[in-house]
Amino acid sequence: MTETTRKFLNLAQDYVMITLGLFTYAFGFTAFILPEKIVIGSVTGLSSLIHFWLGWNVALTYYAINIILLCIAFRSVGKQFVLRTIIGASIATFFIGVLQPMFPTPIVQQQTFMNVILGAVLCGLGLGVVFTHNGSTGGTDIIAAMVSKYSTISFGRTMMYCDVLIICSSYLLFHSIDKIVYGLIYMVIYSVAADRVINNTRQSVQFLIISKKWEQIANNINSVAHRGCTILDGTGWYTKATVKIVMVMCRKHESVNIFRIIKETDREAIITQSNCNSVYGYGFDELKVRVRNKKDNESEPMPIENSSQNP
Repeated sequence: MTETTRKFLNLAQDYVMITLGLFTYAFGFTAFILPEKIVIGSVTGLSSLIHFWLGWNVALTYYAINIILLCIAFRSVGKQFVLRTIIGASIATFFIGVLQPMFPTPIVQQQTFMNVILGAVLCGLGLGVVFTHNGSTGGTDIIAAMVSKYSTISFGRTMMYCDVLIICSSYLLFHSIDKIVYGLIYMVIYSVAADRVINNTRQSVQFLIISKKWEQIANNINSVAHRGCTILDGTGWYTKATVKIVMVMCRKHESVNIFRIIKETDREAIITQSNCNSVYGYGFDELKVRVRNKKDNESEPMPIENSSQNP
């Protein structure tokens, strides 16, 4: 398989998963949240608020707000983010527009709290899949990207401020504290569900393998599991003998294959496995941090040693 073919298949897989995730999100929103007239955060919540106030179509309002925000923030967020957001917003608009007429009433009748929980879980799982596969739905992400670029307020804090403001704005329309409480409950559950999906897909493990057949194990891991290895030098303190330690890092779902390779090669091998929150670099996650330019580094004051301030 050529490199071009592999990239095309990976891209196709990403867009299939993004579409599935957006369908899950749209289903959770239209089948559980919107019929209960609960205003949630992000542009979806703002669109539903306008829908309840003026009667405008939720899907078209959602798409129009995203396009307006992208036009304003085009230079701040970059072309790639704009392209991914337009694709994601278009797919989400289609699903919301198709599914909304199918659910004039919530699926679970007279159970508002249950509908909020189910809707939040489905929306969180759906957007977790979207973010895992490098998708974007825009929304308050666009506002947060602009604010974080030109101020010291963090990306996550800006999103939280925007979402809470949109949720609390529902009081002006419904004059109900219950609606605000349900919206805040949704925001918490949705965040936990999305983080769960994102963290599970990125979780990695590290193996340390001590074996006399270390070379054969390393070769099998390279050829069968298609993972790299690092050979470390060690000393067994009981025997005072020199040993080789094979260190392997892989995705958690690949660990069963690694165990199988080791067992088939050397049943007497000593193995330790530990969890890693994240592994960054070639073959794993991309390290996404903002790199300061040389001018920023020169203008930043040097830290003062023996300072009385807390770190």
